[in-house]
Amino acid sequence: MDKPIAFTSCAPVEDGAMAALSKAHWTFTTRRVARRDAVGLSDAVAAARSGDLVLCEITEIGQHRRLQLTSKRYKKSYVGDLFVACVADRYAPDQYEGRAEITDQVGHLLAGGGVVGTLEHAHERMAPPTEIRPLGLLVDTSGDVINVSRYSLPRRTIPGEVTVLGVFGASMNAGKTTAAISLAHGLKRAGYAVAGAKVTGTGSFGDFLAFEDTDVATFDFTDAGLASTYRMPLSRIEDSFETLVGHAAAGGAEVVVVEVADGVFQKETAAILRASKIKDRLDGILFAAPDALGSVGGVHALDGYGLRPFAVSGMVTRSPLAVQEAFAETGVPHMTCEQLGDPASISELVRPLLRSQPVVRRAAA
Repeated sequence: MDKPIAFTSCAPVEDGAMAALSKAHWTFTTRRVARRDAVGLSDAVAAARSGDLVLCEITEIGQHRRLQLTSKRYKKSYVGDLFVACVADRYAPDQYEGRAEITDQVGHLLAGGGVVGTLEHAHERMAPPTEIRPLGLLVDTSGDVINVSRYSLPRRTIPGEVTVLGVFGASMNAGKTTAAISLAHGLKRAGYAVAGAKVTGTGSFGDFLAFEDTDVATFDFTDAGLASTYRMPLSRIEDSFETLVGHAAAGGAEVVVVEVADGVFQKETAAILRASKIKDRLDGILFAAPDALGSVGGVHALDGYGLRPFAVSGMVTRSPLAVQEAFAETGVPHMTCEQLGDPASISELVRPLLRSQPVVRRAAA
């Protein structure tokens, strides 16, 4: 840049900062932000909290070589690129764990959807993170740092007649999202009014677009003002769940398929399963497992919480022999994605779980 960024800790700043901000790309986690609210930058980056917006400059390309933009497309990254992201925590056993902290000198791109912080742990297959230089936290006309929480959908409650089906998994990459979207698609093909919602995880458009591709109404925790749910209080996650499902119902959904990120041992997921408003409101659980042992262990873990999945899906169902082994141990039906997407199969399985019997409009082709 031709001239240095001007900073302030309490008020809007000079044209240099706004010129830089005008050139910046906005990442997926910021998709609900009203950009006109950002009138300057604050140099108090060390005081950032989860969800605060930060203007970043890429200083070294690492693991994440692309950014996910609010336009729902990827952008190849180059040293010197400017982008707006959120400071937030991340939990991903197959990738990174990171905390919502940065300094005025350096930060790490923890997720391409627009989460920056400081790396704590990495899977051995991961390259070092892409490094960024924080140029300042975005502030409004009052000098207040802008946080994505202010752009949350309004609070809503969930009507009693709406059926909520949760999708949990043994781990990352167990096939949760594929199972969830297959379930949503199958129900839609069967003629039900369906919505999809991802209620925990790290801001990213991958799962969001997967739900959208099934042509169902789609929500995720970024709609509830969260860039990440890791290290968030359970009460905040419960509020997010109720808001997302409530808005889905207000839009006409009779059945809402809710995906919960990571595995059953992850801190927030375990808290949900142990005792929560989310657990109490689920009408059924679909479990995704990577293999027979994951299926058996997952079903037993859910049994410990007083829960029993109506079916198991995921990577395990790619192997007929693994399905035989797991079914023999659990007695729980194992369904491939094709079976979940079949209107007749899924209607028969889910019908006993419905809170009310919706009027089936017309089976899709």
